[in-house]
Amino acid sequence: MKHLEEKTLSSQQIFKGRYLKVEQDEVQGPDGKVYYREYILHPGAAMMIPILPNGNVVMVHQYRHAVKQVMLEFPAGKRDRGEDSLVTAKRELAEETGYLANEWKLLTEIHPVIGYSNEQIDLYLAMDLSRTEQRLDQGEFLEVIEVAPKELMTLIQQGKVTDVKTQIGAFWLDKILRGEWN
Repeated sequence: MKHLEEKTLSSQQIFKGRYLKVEQDEVQGPDGKVYYREYILHPGAAMMIPILPNGNVVMVHQYRHAVKQVMLEFPAGKRDRGEDSLVTAKRELAEETGYLANEWKLLTEIHPVIGYSNEQIDLYLAMDLSRTEQRLDQGEFLEVIEVAPKELMTLIQQGKVTDVKTQIGAFWLDKILRGEWN
């Protein structure tokens, strides 16, 4: 696949926000011509699928300004600089939901928006949950709810859960609960 790669000739930061940066690269394409590529640098994130002893999953309702909607999602959060994604997952699960997990399993890593960002989200199964204190960040507003996995799949099928990381996590969970994947 080397014949499809582009060679970066120069790179410049064209925007720097609180945690996102936009880069513009000048590249030489496989055809030898020069092109410009703009993309968002993202610090990475972790998403958790917390499973309660009753088989339900812990989810959150959260307003997402970019789409101007309250979304139903699995809890997730961005990595702090130099932080291992499992540390991120444990921290964010406690902060957002008020749960701790004694058992963790990395399921996969995803790149949800490869056309314009390098964002990578590591998806974890969080099991053997216990309650702790919810500690939301300043300006973070969430509602924590329990959802049965079957109900979650119905909501996805009805177009009521459109967050891609949550959909991917739900499909992984469905395969695991059916015994099709370990």
